[in-house]
Amino acid sequence: MNLKEKITEEVKDAMRSGNEIKKRTLRMTQAAIKQIEVDKRIELDDEGVMAVLQKEIKIRKEAVEESKSAGREDLSAAAEAEIEVLKAFLPEELSPDALRELAGLVIADLKANSMADMGKVIKELMPKVAGRASGADVSAMVRSLLQ
Repeated sequence: MNLKEKITEEVKDAMRSGNEIKKRTLRMTQAAIKQIEVDKRIELDDEGVMAVLQKEIKIRKEAVEESKSAGREDLSAAAEAEIEVLKAFLPEELSPDALRELAGLVIADLKANSMADMGKVIKELMPKVAGRASGADVSAMVRSLLQ
C-alpha cells in the first residue's frame, strides 16, 4: 500500500471513529496532494507525498509560532495536534548525530571544503534523508560542518 492509499484509509478510520482533528488534517493534506497533481499533471509517488507532508508540517509549525505570539493557545494546541497526525506518516526522524555522520560522508565523497560547495552537498544529501530530516536541519548541519 502506497502512502496516498494509507492516508485515504486513515481518513476513513477517522470518520468511523469520529476523530475530527485527524479527519480534517488528512483531508487538507489530500487536497494539497491533489492540487499538486493537477497543477503539474503528474501522479505523486511516495517521495512526492512525503514532501507534501513535510510542507504541511512546516506550515503548521509556523502557525504554532504565530498563534503563541498572539496569545492564542487554543490555536497553537490545534496546530500541534495536526503536526502529530502528519508525523505519523513520515519515517522516524534522524538524530542530530546520524545527520552529522551522513552529511560528513557526503562532504567527504564530494571533497567539499568551503561554503561555496554547500549547494552541491545539500543537493546530494537531501534524497538520502528524504522524510527523515527537514531542509532547514540539513542546511544548518551542512553549514556547521563546512565552516
